[in-house]
Amino acid sequence: MLKPISRRDLIYRLKRLGFTGPFAGGRHDQMRRADEGFRIPIPNPHRGDISVDLLKKILRQAGISDAEWESVK
Repeated sequence: MLKPISRRDLIYRLKRLGFTGPFAGGRHDQMRRADEGFRIPIPNPHRGDISVDLLKKILRQAGISDAEWESVK
């Protein structure tokens, strides 16, 4: 089950799943998947955690299943 996550933990888990970065780009930082050159925007730092709804959108764009996300620690 997904739950809110800090930006720092989001970046950590995406790195464990093969993404690099974050890199500056446009309005938001981006992370890239090296094997595909695929990019996803990362939310800017803000006071609270990243909501479940936003996390779901990020995971969908990245092609990461809930089960795959939960398996990363």
